[in-house]
Amino acid sequence: IVAKYLGINFEVLDRSEVFKKEVFEPFLHEYEAGRTPNPCTLCNRKIKFGELADYAVSKGFDFLATGHYVQTDGTFLYEAVDDTKDQSYFLFNLRAEILPRLIFPMAKYKKEHIKALAAQIPTFQELSTQGESQEICFVETTYIDRLKERFEVDKTGPVVDESGKVVGKHAGYMHYTIGKRKGLDVPLSQVPLYVKSIDPATNTIVAARHDAVMTSCFYVERLNLFGTKEQLARCFVKVRYRSRKTPCRVEFEGERAKVLLDNPEFAIASGQAAVFYDGEKVLGGGYIATLPQVYPFC
Repeated sequence: IVAKYLGINFEVLDRSEVFKKEVFEPFLHEYEAGRTPNPCTLCNRKIKFGELADYAVSKGFDFLATGHYVQTDGTFLYEAVDDTKDQSYFLFNLRAEILPRLIFPMAKYKKEHIKALAAQIPTFQELSTQGESQEICFVETTYIDRLKERFEVDKTGPVVDESGKVVGKHAGYMHYTIGKRKGLDVPLSQVPLYVKSIDPATNTIVAARHDAVMTSCFYVERLNLFGTKEQLARCFVKVRYRSRKTPCRVEFEGERAKVLLDNPEFAIASGQAAVFYDGEKVLGGGYIATLPQVYPFC
């Protein structure tokens, strides 16, 4: 639509096979392993700012512009002006060498301002009133429907408490993520229980009270850092997109980092991104490693 409005030629770049290998297949296997994947962070690195950026460079373009709500100075990423639409969390995994080539025109605008501008252009008027999707692009209904194409997701199994005592059953471990309460059939428990850990090998879910699903220490692997280890020693971290930034200490142990939170967080899920900040500046991040069964210590 944009190309048509501007009267320019465009080329369709088919990277469906790369997307399947680098984004979709890992999405499936993370759920199979009992983790909670974050496919957008992989897509941004491998496809939008990987394949697409490399293609732009190969064609001699100096810059790549996208509609993401984020800022960059060529060295770091920064949160967008519109903090309700900020996408810096999902972009932590970009290659550092591509940052100088990126332009984010939306960075200093509020979403309502962009929609108001679009409404003034006949070609874009319909787009300006469309609702926004909050789902993963390849998930039309729920993620379970995509998993059913590959796995037997409705295989029931036991729910046990922290002592190992069976207190109920679940509908199939892939239906659940850390911290979830809905859908657990736990008639033998006298208190509300939340998913604390998932064991795919035995199709078992460990459930516990809310305070037992809090943790103040976890490991991060597959690191992608813009800042130095000194900058990261004392910073802030987000453990999910909609969570607040919480102060922490970061200690590096080889290829991974140990994160010690000042205040415990609820339902930290392995497979999700942990993104480090210094104010609005993104210092980098990584993926939360499989958590130990015993909270809150690493």
